[in-house]
Amino acid sequence: MAVTVRLLDTPFNPGALVGPFTNAHPGLGGVCTFVGEVRGEADVEALELMHYAPMTLPGMEALASEAVARFGLMGLLMVHRTGKMHPGEPIVLVSACAEHRRGAIDAVDFCMDHLKSDAWFWKREQRGGTWRWIEPRADDHRDLARWK
Repeated sequence: MAVTVRLLDTPFNPGALVGPFTNAHPGLGGVCTFVGEVRGEADVEALELMHYAPMTLPGMEALASEAVARFGLMGLLMVHRTGKMHPGEPIVLVSACAEHRRGAIDAVDFCMDHLKSDAWFWKREQRGGTWRWIEPRADDHRDLARWK
């Protein structure tokens, strides 16, 4: 079982990471991958993610370990960007492989719900030259509550 967790402050190519991850797990029955990108809706010019370094990577690693144990995964890949990003740039990648599809699908959903609403990131977006903070929505909190 392999777990890879990365926190990056530079752009990344999801395909360049998922291919080798998948190839490293022969015999998998299912792989599920989610890539979240900066939305280009309305007049979004940029998105910035800040974090508290001493907690972020250990927290992501603990989340990954919990997902592996909970869903019986063969492997998990979790990559998250920080810093300033522009529309179309990847923010997050979570890929899980398992003997059966359900474990992989549920693990990715579980990780994303936690990263979206219960993580170590502060997010703000720039519109019309003005920055504003973004908080998780009520739907995000409801999604997270499913896993309790």
